[in-house]
Amino acid sequence: MTAWLDANVILRFLTGDPADLAAKARRVIRRASDDEVGLRVATVVIAEVVWVLGSYYQAPHDLIADQVRGLVLADGIDVENREAVLDALRMMQDANVSFVDAYLATLARAGAEPVVTFDAAFKRLGVEVISN
Repeated sequence: MTAWLDANVILRFLTGDPADLAAKARRVIRRASDDEVGLRVATVVIAEVVWVLGSYYQAPHDLIADQVRGLVLADGIDVENREAVLDALRMMQDANVSFVDAYLATLARAGAEPVVTFDAAFKRLGVEVISN
């Protein structure tokens, strides 16, 4: 059996908050690592997790990238566009940009395409920028 994993379960797993839901989340993740269930994670869910960890929990990019990377690489978890997500997490950490910007830059670089944006941070991400 496979199932899609929601951001709230991932957040409980990563933060341990609140304790009762964190315990349930750990059990679900353990079942995946034991091959009892396959868990799928959409890229948009990763983006939500990163945003909540940064905005609500005030976690720095380094910690967020390390925690989410551990989940992305965990046994039994299949993340949509895994390699692009991992590249975006690295870029977010290295360039200190948002995950969404890093992910968009990753997709643009993979397709050798520019990004239309007014955000100057994209110039640091190795993509061509169109702003007019």
